Amino acid sequence: MSDRLLPMLQCPSCRESITSSGDDALRCPACDRRYPIVNGIPRFVPPENYASNFGLQWNAFRRTQLDSHSGTHISRDRFLKQTGWREHDLRGKTVLDVGCGAGRFAEIALSLGAHVVALDYSSAVEATRDNLGANPKLDVVQASLYELPFKPDSFDYVYCFGVLQHTPNVRGAFEALRRPLKTGGRIAVDVYPNRFRSRLRTKHLVRPITKRMPSSTLFSMTQRWVPRLLPVSLALGRVPRIGRWLRHLVPISNYEGLYPLNSQQIHEWAILDTFDMLAPRYDSPQTERTLRAWFTAQGYRDVEIFFVEQLVGRGVK
Repeated sequence: MSDRLLPMLQCPSCRESITSSGDDALRCPACDRRYPIVNGIPRFVPPENYASNFGLQWNAFRRTQLDSHSGTHISRDRFLKQTGWREHDLRGKTVLDVGCGAGRFAEIALSLGAHVVALDYSSAVEATRDNLGANPKLDVVQASLYELPFKPDSFDYVYCFGVLQHTPNVRGAFEALRRPLKTGGRIAVDVYPNRFRSRLRTKHLVRPITKRMPSSTLFSMTQRWVPRLLPVSLALGRVPRIGRWLRHLVPISNYEGLYPLNSQQIHEWAILDTFDMLAPRYDSPQTERTLRAWFTAQGYRDVEIFFVEQLVGRGVK
């Protein structure tokens, strides 16, 4: 934990400033709550929570989606398209990554010169620390999106990708992002789009079962069945004209022709993202109208709502 992080922190319970109790804990003098620091990461939530499955997947596949590991620009391209931010915007700025996972987007923000605080509700923070912890511009925090442990107006930029739809209250999660953002600061989020064709995907037939399964059981099943089903999805996906729709008949992730991945990477990404698709307790896509209404209600200006791979919203506080 760097020296610059402590002045930004506050107790998520009473919202008073917290102090250091040495290398192993933080303490709130106002309400006397104590928050442990484990492996250099302040922990504001218990280890087990509704996002535990994400910790399992990101620690098992901690480097899979890092551009530095895959040799691609997949994460960089998505970050730049969705945020519109460039190096001259981020260099020297303080950025909050909410729902960092294994750090795929934090790696990009760091490479653009930002000071990044990477936050996750799950034990995925361990993967981010292991992947990127050598960078002196990184801090990692484990905390709830609904009770962010940061003082108001702490960050120049906030982004939250691949997270909101997996929270119990999507609008409440979105609204929580505003408080730590500085006036004039920029925000970018994405959510699954609520479209008719998206609702037809076969994942919705199996998720009522899989989301109730123990994460370890589902993870083992995914590792066993995805290699058997992937050839079927690949064959369907190669059918001329209609293959991109046919591949969705098989409830697994198949990125052939979508991303510049080799066969081994397609296999690995398929296991990771199939588990990511089937395991979350919550999965709440949103419409363009709804997302725009949320931005408007929160008083953001220069709002843009558009589709890339997901439904994206960005604006200025």
